[in-house]
Amino acid sequence: MHIAPEFKAAMHGTHPAPLDPKVRAFVRGMAADAGKFPRRDTVSIAEGRDIAEKVRAPWAKGGPAMARTQNLPVPTRHGEVQIRVYTPAERRQPGAFIYIHGGGYVLFSNDTHDRLMREYAQRAGMVVVGINYTRAPEARFPQPIEECIDTVRWLRANGAALGFDAGQLFIGGDSAGGNLALNTCLHFRDAGEAVFRGMVLNYTGFSTNLYRDSVVRYGAGDYGLSLHMMVWFFRNYLRRFDDFHDPRMNLLAADLHGIAPAYLAITECDPLYDDNIDMVAKMQAEGVDVASKVYKGTVHSFLEAVSIAPVADEAFDDTVRWMANKA
Repeated sequence: MHIAPEFKAAMHGTHPAPLDPKVRAFVRGMAADAGKFPRRDTVSIAEGRDIAEKVRAPWAKGGPAMARTQNLPVPTRHGEVQIRVYTPAERRQPGAFIYIHGGGYVLFSNDTHDRLMREYAQRAGMVVVGINYTRAPEARFPQPIEECIDTVRWLRANGAALGFDAGQLFIGGDSAGGNLALNTCLHFRDAGEAVFRGMVLNYTGFSTNLYRDSVVRYGAGDYGLSLHMMVWFFRNYLRRFDDFHDPRMNLLAADLHGIAPAYLAITECDPLYDDNIDMVAKMQAEGVDVASKVYKGTVHSFLEAVSIAPVADEAFDDTVRWMANKA
């Protein structure tokens, strides 16, 4: 019987990589707090979101203080979305970094990612704008993409009033937020508008393919993000089976020629690891100016462990150096 080489590798298996000790403490702390509540997919969406906010809250505390933080409504074709504008005390870059939080399109918010965005603002000396897009299942694919596109258009028109140069924008996000960021960038490329100096894609979901070695190796739930949760996220976000194959979901099949430069922060112990490695290769093959780094011993969402994990510090500093070079 002939067996394809990639399936031979999966059948033989590979030992998971060792976790960074501080990241291990983050995983255990998060798991202990989550264990105080019912599993999020077994309760209502509202209850699941509330649990997620409570579990994430300790990791969003502390960190840099901002000179000003504003919560503002932004009109989109689907109604208002909320943005949060972080202005650091020391400005070294005149533009803004638009950041889109992850959470499988279903969970999390600007609150869960508050410290993460303040870290970027302080370290880069740049305004950071978080987008609270409408989450699934209230807003199914592709509504969150369209909300992000409309929010970027509004920010370009209103940047001066918010205190930043709208001609020097970066966009980024983590996990599902990285998917929304890349889709937003692709939209403006297709419209012939050079909007972004660069994209920051943190442990992003680039496809709907769950039959991957890294999903098998790291998707059982011991490393945070699980295969079961990924299926639950897709079930809430996508409207129909055909959406699984839409190039806006399966970005590894999208045309990436001519997009803005990209930096990929890749987590080693992550079900999405293979997607990220393949995306770097695809970008290189299609002529994208791409830089990437695999952060050893890290898990999905490790940037939120910045209060205890030096490897998260390293990733923030790597990213802001890259942005400074692209400004």
